Amino acid sequence: MYKRILVPTDGSTLSRKAARSAIDLAATMGAEVVALHVVPRYPLSLVEGAIGVLPRDAAQIEKKWAVRGQAMADEVGHAAEKVGVKAKAITVRSNLVAEAIVGAARKNKCDLVVMASHGRKGIKRLLLGSETQHVLTHGAIPVLVLR
Repeated sequence: MYKRILVPTDGSTLSRKAARSAIDLAATMGAEVVALHVVPRYPLSLVEGAIGVLPRDAAQIEKKWAVRGQAMADEVGHAAEKVGVKAKAITVRSNLVAEAIVGAARKNKCDLVVMASHGRKGIKRLLLGSETQHVLTHGAIPVLVLR
């Protein structure tokens, strides 16, 4: 049924749980896994919410974030390969997490996204937003949400 499953990961306990479920599903269906970590861009001004730093310093910080993000994606990829599931681990740089997930799914020709939801409700959801909700409403492929 599914051939390529996208699994966004942020290294949290919930995203690790989603990754394990995606790997199990992929193993059952003979699908491959694309593990994704979205690396944020460093804000370059007070207007963007950060203390002003030199562009060189911001680039170094972003590089560290990218290395750490690739390690998170690689962890999911290695876990998949350990059980015989073909895997690809990628990072994308963007401050728009949900859009990056939808774009990565399209670019990698994924036919399912498996991701976690923190299950925030009420004011917390309004203030913090929901990347999962955004992927559900703006993506063109099925999304399996785990809590």
